[in-house]
Formats: sequence, C-alpha cells, structure tokens
Amino acid sequence: MQNHKPVISNEQRTASTRAALIAAARGLFATKGYAETGTPELVRAAGVTRGALYHHYDGKLALFRAVVEAESRAVAAEIEAGTANTETPLDALIAGAGVYFAAMQAPGRIRLLLVDGPAVLGVAAMHAIDNETSGHSLRAGLEAAVQSGAVRPLPIDALTALLSAAFDRGALEVAGGMPANDVEGTIAALLDGLRAP
Repeated sequence: MQNHKPVISNEQRTASTRAALIAAARGLFATKGYAETGTPELVRAAGVTRGALYHHYDGKLALFRAVVEAESRAVAAEIEAGTANTETPLDALIAGAGVYFAAMQAPGRIRLLLVDGPAVLGVAAMHAIDNETSGHSLRAGLEAAVQSGAVRPLPIDALTALLSAAFDRGALEVAGGMPANDVEGTIAALLDGLRAP
C-alpha cells in the first residue's frame, strides 16, 4: 500500500510560511523588541530559510509591520465582538473602551502597538494602521453616537484623535501599574460626559 502525501497548493504553502513568520516574529518582537531581534533568529524561530523571509517580506521591517497590522486587526475584532450586543451607540463606546483595555493586556501588545510601533514605523504609519482597524471602529462609534443624538455634536476628527490618544495613554498607564479600574472608570466618565443634554 502506497503512502500518499496530501498535495499542498502554492497558496497554502504561502499562507503557512507567512503565518509561521508572523507567529515567530510576534513572539520575538513582543519579548525582545524590534531592535534586539535579528533576522537570523527570526527565520530560525519560524523554521524557514532567509530566502523565504525575503520572498514574502522585504525584510525585518516589513515583517514587523505585518505583525503590527495583525495585532491591530486582532484588537479591532475584539472590540467589534465585545460591543455587538450593546443597546445604544454610547453604550457601545463605553463597552468598547473596556474591551480595548482588556485587549491591550495581551502579552507584548503594548510594546508592539504603543512603544515599538510608533518608534520603528513612525507616527504617520501607525495612524494609518489604526485608522484601518480599531481607530476606524472608534470613529464609526462616535459618528453613530452623534447622529443618534446621544453625544453632543463635536468635530469627529478631533474627537476621534483625542479619545484614541486617551485610550492609548490609559493602556500605557495600566501597563505601568496604574489600577485598570481607575483608568477604565475615568475613560467611561469622559465618554459619559459627552452625552447630549
């Protein structure tokens, strides 16, 4: 009896190699940081060749960006799931803030998204990534809250930017030891303060 190995398509092989690279890179970047992680250890941890890395990504920087984008999408997905059953847009904003803080507690996520991300990719690139992921969710939530009349009509761009900065700073404070309940309660109070009279 012959042993037939399953045929793996090029698409499956590509997806598998990319997933291995991202998983290995995520672990190394999250624990050691971008600067302290070398390309040889990335390919060794992923179980691929250096050529495979450069075939799929332009190098360490492009792989880091892919990791940051994946982490940002994961945060956005958690927020979407955590706010799906809220009753009002303002409730969704308050619930979304709590989900954001919980999501940012994933090991290494603060370093990837709030420390190394801006330092390595630059603030403009991080804004672009954020605007495609969780920042987009925040903006949509604020627009819905304003349109429903639940929140005072304020400039959406400014409101989104300032609240996003407050969320990020809050996550950094929690990572630094500030009680999560204090940060979440304060953000919830700020959001509640936007309520239309």
